[in-house]
This record gives sequence, C-alpha cells and structure tokens, in this order.
Amino acid sequence: MPKQQTEQEKNWYVIHTYSGYEDAVATALKQRVESLGMEDKIFNVIVPKEKKIKIKEGKRRVTEEKIYPGYVLVEMIVTDDSWYVVRNTPNVTGFVGAGTTPVPVSFEEIEILKKKMGVDVPQYKIDVQLGDAVKITDGPFKDFDGKVSEIDQQRGKVKVLVNMFGRDTPVELDSLQIKKI
Repeated sequence: MPKQQTEQEKNWYVIHTYSGYEDAVATALKQRVESLGMEDKIFNVIVPKEKKIKIKEGKRRVTEEKIYPGYVLVEMIVTDDSWYVVRNTPNVTGFVGAGTTPVPVSFEEIEILKKKMGVDVPQYKIDVQLGDAVKITDGPFKDFDGKVSEIDQQRGKVKVLVNMFGRDTPVELDSLQIKKI
C-alpha cells in the first residue's frame, strides 16, 4: 500500500530547507527532476522573492529578498516517487505538513504570493505628512531634526527644513533616510 495519497492532483507544496540554501535546493531539484524523468509529476520549483528598496552608502538600491527564508515552493503531484525525489534532494529537511504527508497550499495563497513576487518596482511608502517633525537617520545630516516641507511620492523623496545657523535650510532626502519623531 502506498504511503502517500494517490489523488493524482497537481498542487503547490512547501518544502523546508536549510536557511541560505533555497536557491541551491531549487536548482538541484530542477536538475533531479530532469535527470530522473519526473517532469510529469513535478512541474515547477519557486523560491519566493520580492524586490525591496534599501539605502546603502547613501544610494538607493533595489534588492531581492526571500519572502519566506528557509522555504521553497514546489508544484507537483504527490506520489511515492515524486515525494522521494523531493525529500532526498540535498539540503531539503522535509515537507511542510503533518507527519510525512505534505499539505497543499491553497490556490488563494499562491495567487497572493505570485502578485507579491510579480511587482517589478517596489512602491515607495512615505508615512509622513507635510509639517511633521522628523529625525534624519542617514546621510550627512544624520541626527538632525527638521520639518517636512515637501513630499515627492513618485520619486520617494522628501524635503525637510533643517535649522542650521539660526535659519531653516531645505534638504532633499530619501524617504528611507527619515523617521517620524
């Protein structure tokens, strides 16, 4: 009697990996599927990533971050053979589910995840209003306080009036370089 459910239905499943090995697991699994001829049971392998805006050395950079570190998504039909191929891929610690039976991820969750992954350019989130008091957290004016005088939502920039030498001086900053006081 087979250990796995014999419903021949294609679903998405989550596999747990050692953290930092997600891309290696995805590559190894794709190679194993090809070399073992499992294309009819294992269809897709994804490491869910999203783009984020970070500031490094005063410059805005778009980086890719894993949405779920330590996890890889696999679209497959679970049979004893396909389960074995995935489970015995190097650095895979197991399926997410109860015992040895993988639990499929709901279609809605996969759609939400695909939307999150499909965003080409991340949106700027500027959570300050005109006139808000802010502290500058990065750049040459770090630790200065000021008031927001302009907000450029499209570029993710903010003009802050900083009091220097007894007068307000406008300073253009990235929205990630300030925080509300």
